[in-house]
Amino acid sequence: MKMTDKKLKELIAQYCNVKAEDITDGMRFREDLEFSSLDFMAFLGELEDELDMEADEEEVLKIRTVGEAASYIANIEAAV
Repeated sequence: MKMTDKKLKELIAQYCNVKAEDITDGMRFREDLEFSSLDFMAFLGELEDELDMEADEEEVLKIRTVGEAASYIANIEAAV
C-alpha cells in the first residue's frame, strides 16, 4: 500500500500536538514537532507495520524532517 503525504502526516500527528493539516515538509521531528527518541521509534514501528517493511536503522537515524521521511518512504516504495 502506498503511503500518501496525508496519511504520513496523520500518522505523525498522533505523536505530537500539531494537527495533520498544519504539518509541513520542512518541519523537524525533534525541534518543531517535539518528538522524543521514544516517540520517533514508536512512529517508525507503526510506519513499518503500515508499509509492511523493515526500515534500515542507519538510514532512518539520518531523517530530520517530515519531507526527508516522505522521500525515504517514496524510495522504499519505488524499490518494491
